[in-house]
Amino acid sequence: MNKGFTILQKYLMQPMGKIAQFKLVRAVMAAGMASIPFTIVGSMFLVFNILPTTFTGLQGLFDSTFFKVSDLYMVANTATMGILALYFNFVIGYELTKIEAEENGLNVNALNGAMLSVFAFFMTLPELVMKDGAMKLVNVTSETENVINGFRMGATVDRLGTSGIFTAIIMAVLATQLYFLCVRKNWVVKMPETVPLGVSRSFTALIPAFVIAFAVLIINGVLVALGTDIYKIIAIPFAFVTGLTNSWLGVMVIIFLIHALWVVGIHGANIIGAFLTPILLANMAENAAGAHIPFAGEFNNSFAIMGGSGATLLMTFFIAFLAKSDQLKILGRASLAPAIFNINEPIIFGMPIVYNPYLAIPFFLAPMVSASVGYFAIKTEFIKPLVAQVPWPSPVGLGAFIGTGGDLMAALVAIICAILAFVIWFPFVKFYDGKLLKEEKIKAAELAAQA
Repeated sequence: MNKGFTILQKYLMQPMGKIAQFKLVRAVMAAGMASIPFTIVGSMFLVFNILPTTFTGLQGLFDSTFFKVSDLYMVANTATMGILALYFNFVIGYELTKIEAEENGLNVNALNGAMLSVFAFFMTLPELVMKDGAMKLVNVTSETENVINGFRMGATVDRLGTSGIFTAIIMAVLATQLYFLCVRKNWVVKMPETVPLGVSRSFTALIPAFVIAFAVLIINGVLVALGTDIYKIIAIPFAFVTGLTNSWLGVMVIIFLIHALWVVGIHGANIIGAFLTPILLANMAENAAGAHIPFAGEFNNSFAIMGGSGATLLMTFFIAFLAKSDQLKILGRASLAPAIFNINEPIIFGMPIVYNPYLAIPFFLAPMVSASVGYFAIKTEFIKPLVAQVPWPSPVGLGAFIGTGGDLMAALVAIICAILAFVIWFPFVKFYDGKLLKEEKIKAAELAAQA
């Protein structure tokens, strides 16, 4: 086991620790965190709107009441999930600029970085084609397509939704790097010191805005001339990554990586989550549109890691009330309330699970088994897929119930996942409890002898 920990530390902890410090990774993580309240609010309106599809007895009531104003309240969903790429783009541009200013001392303004990122992103939204030797905006109106002056429309502009997240990220990176280049080269309009700071900052972004405009126009022009655009280009590699996360093997690899990082003391959920969040949100949006993708939304907290990483929920209850060693009994009782809301750092560092060969195996195995059950329950359409974002601290069963739009069987599957996780934990924690009890008795005997 010690050799295994050494391998994990050398080949996983060190590389992932370095990746976690990348500015882009930190910015994407910040964007994911910033989008949480908006995705939850928008998702709750969606859940409310689809309740009659789950509880059919409500259909008549909803038809005569709420559905008469559904176009009104569903605007909240459109203004969140429908423009999610815009949130990511803005926050990443802001965070990258803020990091550059704070850590490298460059005289750049975070709000300017955010606005320049939005500017670059919006320049990629219109669809253009080569027609009769000229570049023209696409205009198509039919039963299946609605493209007006290059903007493909759904509930909102399609490319502002989850399908545009990766382009939004890339445009934020491009815009901020060009902004930084202009400031370093002193390609900025300098105003007298008597000019108010806000006015001076706005003019600082003038030349960078021109540089960004020309850069994006060149990229767009070359790609359109080649019969494609940046969205279609980006879709190729990211479609592969997204497809990998939609396979059982891909989910298992992700669960393994999260817990391998935890075992060597790194917050695996935060690091891996930075890469996963855009994909999970995109998958969830596809589910809301009729797809059936298991790995979406809060899949992990709903089915894989109830009680926190390692799926320790019922194990925490066990040690709180049935452990014989004082260490586990006291720790369990102190950790009960956080565990209900999927917080288990006290368990991970208090038992401890980190660098603990006695508990590493169930810490890996329990969430992989529970995730498999949740994955195949959705894949086989035994339960509905996740269509709404729920707060990650949602208690076991509740998150799955709300996230699937009110599927009672999803709540039952989540509870079964928690039970299966405990079955895996039981022999290991029972042995570990006995080991600690023996050590406590030896120590007590030594203290009694000294007295």
